[in-house]
Amino acid sequence: MAPVPSTSPSPRRDEIVSVAGRLLDAHGPEAVTMRAIATEMGIRAPSLYKHIADKRELEVALIADALAAVADVYGAAVAGSPQPLADLARAYRAWAVDHPHRYRLMTERPLPRAELPPGLEARAAAPVIAACGGDPDRARAAWAFAHGMVMLELADRFPPDADLDAAWTTGITALAIPTHSTPTPEVTR
Repeated sequence: MAPVPSTSPSPRRDEIVSVAGRLLDAHGPEAVTMRAIATEMGIRAPSLYKHIADKRELEVALIADALAAVADVYGAAVAGSPQPLADLARAYRAWAVDHPHRYRLMTERPLPRAELPPGLEARAAAPVIAACGGDPDRARAAWAFAHGMVMLELADRFPPDADLDAAWTTGITALAIPTHSTPTPEVTR
């Protein structure tokens, strides 16, 4: 049975999640332990459990924070854009490359939907769907392409001479909604 997330986040809980996020960003998932968080905060590890039930709840909170962040980034990328899918792809890639541990945390395992704040997943997906002209199937295809490209880039699987900007542009161009007046989108980081 999944832990029940805290119903009323406290400033201390927010601080715990923030410290965990900094540890994750700086040192990867192995560094995110209750002991390391407590040490960073200058308290004893058992004190954390007054605010966070367990490591699972902490991971869900980190995923929720990451989803809220990308929802804002993606929304800003498509707002008023003449090439929303290209701009979204650029923002997606940049965020994932700049936050590889958070990106992996929220994408490498099943999404804990039942434990996330209501509407958060839809909020994060809305800009992707909008960039795809409201077509959820095209949005899923675009997300699958972007996720695959990012994961391969993060894993350093492309040859050193690979032109990733050109590969992104080719993929996004193939997925873009054809219009007569839109030039070929260029996707660079």
